[in-house]
Amino acid sequence: MPVSLKELEAELKQVLRPEQFNDYCPNGLQVQGREQISKLVTGVTACQELIDAAAAVKADALLVHHGYFWRGEDQSISGIKKSRIEALLKFDISLLAYHLPLDVHREFGNNVQLAQRLGIEIEGELGKQNNHPIGLTGTLAQDADFDSLQALIEQKLGRQPLAVKGKSKSIKSIAWCTGAAQNYIELAVAAGVDAYITGEVSEPTVHIARESGIHFFSAGHHATERYGVQAIGSYLAEKFGLEHQFIDIDNPV
Repeated sequence: MPVSLKELEAELKQVLRPEQFNDYCPNGLQVQGREQISKLVTGVTACQELIDAAAAVKADALLVHHGYFWRGEDQSISGIKKSRIEALLKFDISLLAYHLPLDVHREFGNNVQLAQRLGIEIEGELGKQNNHPIGLTGTLAQDADFDSLQALIEQKLGRQPLAVKGKSKSIKSIAWCTGAAQNYIELAVAAGVDAYITGEVSEPTVHIARESGIHFFSAGHHATERYGVQAIGSYLAEKFGLEHQFIDIDNPV
């Protein structure tokens, strides 16, 4: 049976608690489409290719991690933004987007989901916003060295990470934060862990890793954030009896 858009949005608000975050974008319904939802498509970023793919499979709603209306961007509905929104309206597809609430959720979040894939046992927190841990710390299920951890990341995420070798021969303790959290490397160093995993890398990150001796892995913004939206999509599909399809529009960053 279909679920109403209002009921779907209410469930997401109850689970993800977007009002508790000071985010870089609005979380929740960003573009309103049809009122009844039977087919839900999830994806990482609401790019044109994902919208077109969602329309091709006759999606009623599109749920993403990276939506629109980011802080500081041009507010005019023109160019690429016009084309994307025009397509959503043409096919009557609702767009729902959740950024930080989907990164840090304790069950469906990107950080928790990444830990499950890499075999990391969660033990602590790395940085907070409104009592929500933005990053996490933990230990590997099995000790690894630099080369074996690099190989594990590539195997599990399907992307070879940019890696900077640290000083410790054995890697046990890990800190991680998905996406563009390369600046959290200093918190990881302060936490005394052997390695730090995130999505992106900046020029200073490499020097911090080399000089501090921490192993650093830039595993890809997209690659580290594919899993939260799939998890929440599967949850919604089971709860409401929806058809759910994750569509991966690959991104090397």
